[in-house]
Amino acid sequence: MVRAGIALGSNLGNRISNLRAARDLLRKLTPADPADIQAPIYCSCPVNCPADSPDFFNTVVEINYNGTPAQLLGQTQAIEAQLGRIPDTPPNSPRVIDLDILYLGEKITDSDNLVIPHPRMTQRRFVLQPLSDIRPSMTLPGDSVSVLDHLRSLNPDVAQLTLVEAEW
Repeated sequence: MVRAGIALGSNLGNRISNLRAARDLLRKLTPADPADIQAPIYCSCPVNCPADSPDFFNTVVEINYNGTPAQLLGQTQAIEAQLGRIPDTPPNSPRVIDLDILYLGEKITDSDNLVIPHPRMTQRRFVLQPLSDIRPSMTLPGDSVSVLDHLRSLNPDVAQLTLVEAEW
């Protein structure tokens, strides 16, 4: 088993319910584990999305996982489909749920459909803030800077977040 960090985002429907449903389905990927952790939920402005896109609710969960990166990708995509994400929509379209694998233990993967650690996570406050709430001193595989240091190095002009729910 390794620790898997997964970013959750939603900007359609009942965003908190969407995040809860995704979290609960992610937890079912492995036997019940009290080591599963979740970050607070934050509200963020859409990034690179169509005009008039609703704000996102974002968080990060970490679970124990026993499988390959490709298996986890397949399972997260199945959860997205189960919760109503419409496949083959234009990039960055509004969505009920979005699950991004941030890291999977010390694995480094670079394939056509999956890159781990997530290639843009260190530039995204909406990922770094919740991740730093649960793993501030973590250094990602292939990196030399902690998650918190990445967060601190973001340009202050990068969209700020609003705390929505600390305990959910």
